[in-house]
Amino acid sequence: MDKNYDITVEQLKALLQKEEQINLIDVREEHEYEDDNLGGILIPLGEIPDRLDELEGMKGQEIYIHCRSGARSARAKSFIISHGFENVHNVLGGIIAFRDL
Repeated sequence: MDKNYDITVEQLKALLQKEEQINLIDVREEHEYEDDNLGGILIPLGEIPDRLDELEGMKGQEIYIHCRSGARSARAKSFIISHGFENVHNVLGGIIAFRDL
């Protein structure tokens, strides 16, 4: 199986309910993060290239990326993978789908 598969919001919710530490990255803008915060680390998509070093400690671990709808997080996932990361997962549907759970 591909190490960089996407996950559903239901799968993310199940991970969050386990109350275990996960590497969750939110690539929305700060004002969006304030409205709906799932507890992830806020790194807006445009800042990913300059803040990639903040993710170095997560290399080799599972990383989950979400945004508003799944589009920005898909771009962030591709960028992060292109810099040698594996086990990077986009949350399909983003916070919009998560709200509907």
